[in-house]
Parts: sequence; structure tokens; C-alpha cells
Amino acid sequence: MLSVSHLTARYGGIEAVRDLSFEVQDGQAVAIIGANGAGKSTTLNTIGGLIQPAAGQIRFAGQDIAGLRADQIAHLGLAQVPEGREVLAPLSVEENLRLGAYVRRDKPAIETDLQRLFARFPILAQRRRQPAGLLSGGEQQILAIARAWMASPKLLTLDEPSMGLAPLMVQTIFEMIEEIKTQGVTLLLVEQNVHRALQIADYVYVLERGRLVHEAPAAALQDDPRIVAAYLG
Repeated sequence: MLSVSHLTARYGGIEAVRDLSFEVQDGQAVAIIGANGAGKSTTLNTIGGLIQPAAGQIRFAGQDIAGLRADQIAHLGLAQVPEGREVLAPLSVEENLRLGAYVRRDKPAIETDLQRLFARFPILAQRRRQPAGLLSGGEQQILAIARAWMASPKLLTLDEPSMGLAPLMVQTIFEMIEEIKTQGVTLLLVEQNVHRALQIADYVYVLERGRLVHEAPAAALQDDPRIVAAYLG
């Protein structure tokens, strides 16, 4: 589904990612973990077209997307849930969700998916006419993920979906991500909550100062003394 080869990317004049290579298989959930400043968000933003790569190749669903604009990549089937949620605050909850489906042309299916989300997440139905900016942080995160889900993506990338949320809301968010996974959507997740990341991921890449330093199936990392010492305590 996704192949990143020898990727180098700069953010604010800093070389945040250096010679990075990794793969995500169709239907797989992959997590990228690492300390703050490891280059995790830069990696997602470069894959999604928000940052142009300085070097390397990015292939998504068999097509070279390095250098394409974010909207072009979205049309190919990649949806991104950015760090900080980035809901469109003045627009209503429903308008945010409908904008998530802007790449689609199957109008009856869009309406079906919208009603499915309202049934699955009643808070979105209750607040459908309210400006998204009036939602709590956790509710905005639900909206951000649901908005990306409305794109019916082949690959969904999520950048720190649990950041700053109360434990109960974190549980809701990861149940939502797990549900998306069961629908067959390929996932690429950046997450500081390593416990949660290892629970949901099939495979994990560890970044350090912009470089890949370790990779393994998620189940193996839960017992890896280096990972336990560095991230799990």
C-alpha cells in the first residue's frame, strides 16, 4: 500500500527526516514511535503532501506521489488526521463531515456513511448543526477521525490522536481506530501513547533523530527491554 524509500525531509530549515525507508502492507496497521523531535509528524506530513520531500521516493498504491500536492494525494485515497485535529471551527459538525467526502462522487453512499457515523457516535448527531469549534477537545478528535473516515480512504494516517485527552476519551478514540481497522482500512499511526500503539499495531517502526533505528512486529516490542526502558517504563 505504501513504500517510502530513502526519504529526506526538512521542516523549518531543519533536516527532520534522514534517509528513511519503510513499508505499510495493504490492510495492516503500522505505528511509528519515537521521542519528541524524532521526525514522526514530518514523516506523515511529507507522505500526505503537506511538506515536499528533499530526497527519496514515496509510492502509494503503486504510484509515485513524492512531490504531488496534498489534494492530489487525497484524490488517490489517502486521508490524514493531523496533529491538533484541525477541525474547521466556524463550520458545523455536519459540514466538516461532508467536506471529508469531497473526493467522492457516490452521493447515496456518502449519505449512508454519514448516517452510520451519526448512529455510531451520537455526540456528532446531537451537535450536527453546531460550529465544530464549540466541541470539547475529545469531541473534536472524534470529528476529525470521522471526517477522514468519510473520505472512504485506502490509507488513513493519524498523528497523535490521543494527545491531551482524558483517559476515558482516549479509550473511545482507540476503539474508533480499531473499528476502522476492522473495516479493512490500512492505518499508519504516530502515537506517543506507546502502550496503545502496540495494542493496535501489527508492525512498528522506531525513529530517533529522524532515522529509523529499529523495527519489529508490535507483539515482539512489548517484551523488548530497549523499548520497555525507553518508552514503557
